[in-house]
Amino acid sequence: MFDIKRKTIDWAGRPLTLETGRIARQADGAVLATYGETVVLATVVYGRAPKPGMDFFPLTVNYQEKTFAAGKIPGGYFKREGRPTEKETLVSRLIDRPIRPLFVKGFKNETQVVVTVLQHDLENDPDVVAMVATSAALTLSGVPFMGPIAGARVGYINGELVLNPTIDQLTESDLDLVVAGTADALMMVESEAKELSEDTFLDALMFAHRGMQPVIEAIIELAEHAAKEPFDFQAEDHSDVVAAIKKLVGEDIKAAYTHVTKHERHNAVGAAKKKAAEALVKTDENPDGVEPAKFGAAFKECEAEVLRRDIIENGHRVDGRALDKVRPIVSEVGVFPRTHGSALFTRGETQAIVVATLGTGDDEQYIDALTGTYKEKFLLHYNFPPYSVGETGRMGGAGRREIGHGKLAWRAIRPMLPSHDEFPYTIRLVSEITESNGSSSMATVCGSSLALMDAGVPLKKPVSGIAMGLILEPSGEFAILSDILGDEDHLGDMDFKVAGTRDGITSLQMDIKVAGITEEIMRKAIAQASAGRLHILDEMDKAIDGARTELGEFAPKIETIKVPVDKIRDIIGTGGKIIREIVEKTGAKINIEDDGSVKIAASEQEKIDAAKNWISSIVSEPEPGMIYSGKVVKVVDFGAFVNFFGAKDGLVHVSQISLERVANPADVLSEGQEVKVKFLGFDDRGKTKLSMKVVDQATGEDITDKINAERAERGEPPLSEDTGGRPKRDGDGGGRGGGDRGRRRRD
Repeated sequence: MFDIKRKTIDWAGRPLTLETGRIARQADGAVLATYGETVVLATVVYGRAPKPGMDFFPLTVNYQEKTFAAGKIPGGYFKREGRPTEKETLVSRLIDRPIRPLFVKGFKNETQVVVTVLQHDLENDPDVVAMVATSAALTLSGVPFMGPIAGARVGYINGELVLNPTIDQLTESDLDLVVAGTADALMMVESEAKELSEDTFLDALMFAHRGMQPVIEAIIELAEHAAKEPFDFQAEDHSDVVAAIKKLVGEDIKAAYTHVTKHERHNAVGAAKKKAAEALVKTDENPDGVEPAKFGAAFKECEAEVLRRDIIENGHRVDGRALDKVRPIVSEVGVFPRTHGSALFTRGETQAIVVATLGTGDDEQYIDALTGTYKEKFLLHYNFPPYSVGETGRMGGAGRREIGHGKLAWRAIRPMLPSHDEFPYTIRLVSEITESNGSSSMATVCGSSLALMDAGVPLKKPVSGIAMGLILEPSGEFAILSDILGDEDHLGDMDFKVAGTRDGITSLQMDIKVAGITEEIMRKAIAQASAGRLHILDEMDKAIDGARTELGEFAPKIETIKVPVDKIRDIIGTGGKIIREIVEKTGAKINIEDDGSVKIAASEQEKIDAAKNWISSIVSEPEPGMIYSGKVVKVVDFGAFVNFFGAKDGLVHVSQISLERVANPADVLSEGQEVKVKFLGFDDRGKTKLSMKVVDQATGEDITDKINAERAERGEPPLSEDTGGRPKRDGDGGGRGGGDRGRRRRD
């Protein structure tokens, strides 16, 4: 019934098995990939004819994680998987980016890749396995795909490169690098690093490329036994239309690209396109003309040829810059004084407003992942409204582009954040792209660094980012461009983004549109990016070169205290009664960790102090001889009860209210009155003893010594604290009714 084909290899110490013919047999291509005990199914289906009028390749990649893969049931009311998570969206992009350039040019048939995680061993991340399974499924399907590719993850642990580290090993790694490539070249890079040098990064890239070669060979061997017949596809020839366009408006296009500003340039290109269309596109008046879709593709090809040859032959860029020059930069901080931190970063015609907001433990985001639920303390959200490129468009939730660009900036900044113990805040950054003409994600990195420092976040070092471009001709000629414009990205062959500090790289991302780039090109691009990154940091330093020493006026203040773990229950109280009361009465937010760390947050220091004192009173005891501020809670005939140490009350006996005789405590004290008391200790019954008369009520100073000095001058005995501050008498412990005289009275 089943015609099963399998290929198994040992890959980085674990078995990798690729299987086809048993599951999803109606798909054009289906591969079940097992690595360790992580199992992923990838399927490919493609249309046999292009959609009419389609001017782009309609490829869709859907990566999905089923919670049953980790033995879990989805959270929420409906108990089924819902919209894609951030991880699913990012992995979908991770797979899409290296495979898209490898489809035969001109292929416009709708193609869908669906990748499903069926089992997760909690050791091997499914993302690389999903990429391998997708490549194998495409290779078997017969679709015009010029692969295969493979992916690999690389860690850097104790100074050694590690191929496909486990999830646990990554926690100890200075690098999390995912690379995709063909047998000959690299196709895609995604990474996060702890300030690694350019040389180490390049070594890691080449290490990953070597490490993925056995997988590529395994896919080829599987395809030799299981691949379907190649789809009969012939790319449409545009050469005659390209030649006609070039003859008609080639010089107009070349002149258009001499305009420095984006709008002027696009208007001039639009005029040239309109002129060519009027002469060449099929209409009722011109029935023998070119179809609109074919004309559009040909014009883009002509436009790219003009731009690319001018760069290769003359070194002329769109805006007249040298190949390695960065556009003018303006950095501003504190642009919105009431926010916790803000920055406006402008580089040429690309601009980002970035705002930092500091929160408490209540603001942490719960992430329900296959590997378990965890709390994220650093959030970075990127928004790309249509007005940023002078267009109208639908406004909605974050799309794949927004999520991907935001994650890139998140990876670049995160290695430089202080530890949560050093800075116990939840941090949220929001980047609003207000202008875009080239690398708004790198503008987000720069603006984020500035906004964090403006907010007083003790960033280890400032971080900047730069986007590099590539023009690579079939002859092997190439040019690397620093700080690319949108047109150079659109018509070029590579988008290579590097972020980092003065001392190393924190994130690197690469996407290419050709069949891979060589080590020589990569080495030159990294070196040129380093110089550009340092220049941008110099420009950023003009606005702010380090974190402010104090938080902003409107930022919450957080203090952390440590309490014994066995006292946590006492702070929370039955059903949370006590902690709710503390929060309600002090106005502070309180977050208690399992290790006994208590974070107290409020906008005003008084509220923090009140909550801290209350908690301290629960987990500790007052110290004898110490002075405390308190409030009278009840006045009785024999004294007054004073709340003086959190929730603790004590008695100020009538004899301890004043140095003068007090007949009726109510004549001197009233409920709610603020007083200062000295804690004398506990009596024989364990009751708290307090004294007001030995404390200067104006200054809070202990005046026991002063009183005793005055009494000594008068020949009176000193006060004795262990008897409640009454004069000590010979033969007793002090006070009335004590000693022999007390016994004589009773007799």
